[in-house]
Order: sequence, then C-alpha cells, then structure tokens
Amino acid sequence: MSMTMSEKILAKASNKEKVEAGEIIMANIDTAMVHDLTGPLTLQALDQINTDKVWDPDKIVIPFDHQVPADTLDAAKNHQMLREFVKEQGIKNFYDVYEGVCHQVLPEKGHIIPGTVVVGCDSHTCTHGALGAFSTGIGSTDMAMVFATGQLWFKVPETKQFNITGKLQENVTSKDVILNIIGQIGQDGARYKACEYAGETVENMDVSDRMVLSNMAIECGGKTGLIAPDKVTDAYLKNRTSKPYQKYTTDPDAASLEVMDIDVSDLEPQVACPNYVDNVKPASEVEDVEIDQVFIGSCTNGRLKDLEQAAKVLKGKKIKKGVRTLVIPASRTIYKQALDEGLFDIFIDAGALICNPCCGPCLGGHVGLIGDGEVSLSTSNRNFKGRQGSPEGKVYLSSPIVAAESAITGHITAPEKN
Repeated sequence: MSMTMSEKILAKASNKEKVEAGEIIMANIDTAMVHDLTGPLTLQALDQINTDKVWDPDKIVIPFDHQVPADTLDAAKNHQMLREFVKEQGIKNFYDVYEGVCHQVLPEKGHIIPGTVVVGCDSHTCTHGALGAFSTGIGSTDMAMVFATGQLWFKVPETKQFNITGKLQENVTSKDVILNIIGQIGQDGARYKACEYAGETVENMDVSDRMVLSNMAIECGGKTGLIAPDKVTDAYLKNRTSKPYQKYTTDPDAASLEVMDIDVSDLEPQVACPNYVDNVKPASEVEDVEIDQVFIGSCTNGRLKDLEQAAKVLKGKKIKKGVRTLVIPASRTIYKQALDEGLFDIFIDAGALICNPCCGPCLGGHVGLIGDGEVSLSTSNRNFKGRQGSPEGKVYLSSPIVAAESAITGHITAPEKN
C-alpha cells in the first residue's frame, strides 16, 4: 500500500484505498479558484452547459488580482460580471480589488489546508502545495465542470522528489534554489509529475520560502509542487483556520517515486536569462547586463520576507537614475505589515515606486510594462518573450536581494559576501 503524498491525497479525494501513477480517477474538489482574468471564461463555459447553480458556493474563492483596479473598459466589465455572479450564487469568499494576488490571499485567509485537492484557473495554483495540498492549475472549461459538479478527473502523476540538503550561504535564498533546480532539469524535466521538495534545507525553511519552491514547480513542467506538512505548517495555519486536516507524507518505497539529491551548500545567487526560465546562470556571470527596470513582487516573491530582504539592501542607498524600480506587495496584509515596519520609507527614500497589491507587470497586462529593447530584472516566475510588455524587451529573473542590489548599480549584480 506504499504511496506518494500526491497519491494518498488523490486516493482520499476519489474514495479509494489506493491509486497508482497513470491511473485515471475522478476526484472531489475541496477548493476552487478563479480570478478576474479567468473567471469570465469559466462563466461562459458554465452558461454553455446550462448550469444555474454552483455545486457548493462555500468552496469557491474569487479574488481580483490581475487587472486591479480595472485598467480597461473590458476589465471593468469583467469585474462587473463576476461581482454579479458572486451575488447571485451566494459566494462568500470573494475578494475585490483590495486584497492582492490570489496565490497569496488564499493561504493567508485560511482557504488552503493540508491533504486537500485545490484547483485554480491559473497555472501557479501549484503554490499551495507548500502547505501540503494537491494544488494545480486547470482551464476554464474544466473549472466550469468543477463549479457544476464539484469533481474533476485527473491522471495520477508520478512523483519527482528533490532531496535538498546543505545550509544556504548568506544572500542565497529559496528563489536561487528553485532557479538552480529548473536550470538543472530543464523546463520539461518534471512534465506532469508531482514535484516534491524535501530534505533538511526545506525543513528549515519557513512557509514564505517554501511557497517560492512550490510556486515554480510549473516552470519545469510539474503538475503540482508539494512539501510535506509539519510543525512549520501547523504554526502558519494556527490562526488562519479552524478546519481539521490530515497530513500526508511520501512512503520511501512508493513505486512511482524518483529522488534527486541536491546539495545547496555552495550555491551562488542565480539568474534566469531570456527567454526561458531554465536558462539559468550564476548572477556573477551576467553582471555586464544593464537594466531599465526592477520589479520586486509577484506571487513568487512579493511576501513580507522578500520586501524585508530588498529593504535591507536599499536602506540608506539610492537607486541608480534611469532604473525604474517597482515594489508591489502580494497582498493588502503584507502591504500593511511593510508599512508598519517602515519598509516603504526605505523604498521611497531609495527612489522606488510602491504600487497597490496586484500581479503588476508579471503578466504583461497591467502596470509597469517594458518597451522595445528595454531590460527588466524581476522577482517573478516567467521570462518568456513579451511576458512583461514588448516582445523586443528582455526579462531576467532573480531573488529580491539580487534585484535590489542591481537597482542600485544599474546592472545585474551579485551581492557581496560579508
């Protein structure tokens, strides 16, 4: 009966004692999420199957985060459509333009617990695996079926476990760890596999750092990005939910388990270079790249710890003239915490621009787009051609520490060791 963590969760969700990798199962969904971009498409599909009432309004979460406040007439109409749907269906878990990025808001508000199945109309829904949930992105048509029935079919994935060991050096973060992993295995190195992060390095990470790992599982093709829940998970959930939950772990002799050992003791700060996330190099090797914009934020690195790391670098310093630096907290809660800690004073004094909690330039659809020939250094998760604006621009990815150091110098800069 040995199974991986994802197999155990999917077995429970499909009312089976055991499932195997490759098996097709019908799973009961615990939490379903759409946002302001994908929600309207889901409603259109829902209308086509003549469904007037969702299966369970209490299990649906709808945050607005991609185009907030509405930046076009079409965006405003989409917001109106979803607000009306929320009202008609009696959906209580609705977060309008104020709250922030969906992948931060859902765990922050207690909607994610271990051992559950979470689906979202956004590819980075895999972020929630950091709390021990089988969480994955799906399309709007599939979500319409979830809204109608509360179920969805899955092919049970194999598991690729990254056994991460070693103490991270100063100025090296979980973002560097995941960029390095993606650089090693490639953008399809874990295609349709459950990426599982384990080992002493992960065990010593807080939830904020764990979310970075899970968030970018999709960038190497993963179906989800799981971390076994533990005392760190319990502490995070303590004041966020009163729901009971079950913790699952992977059996070491599970048939579909593949283990990759990674020692990060000597890892340097990493940078993903255009135009693919697996085009990863040490930051020290790309220090000749001049930049026009720095973006610190997104569902990958817009949490309080990320802002604290950037502020530590920028304190008492000035951003180089001509480098537009955007700081965008991932949620309203983080925005308030950063304000209370005085981080905004540091950013403003350094010359940065602080924006409302949202996805920002990450999706290339709202604030902070780059023009032809411009270069962006971003703490987000994708650097595909045209991702943050002009297809003639270039996007590099890094940790908040490297981003802040680079904002000061005007070119990609590896932080010095003290």
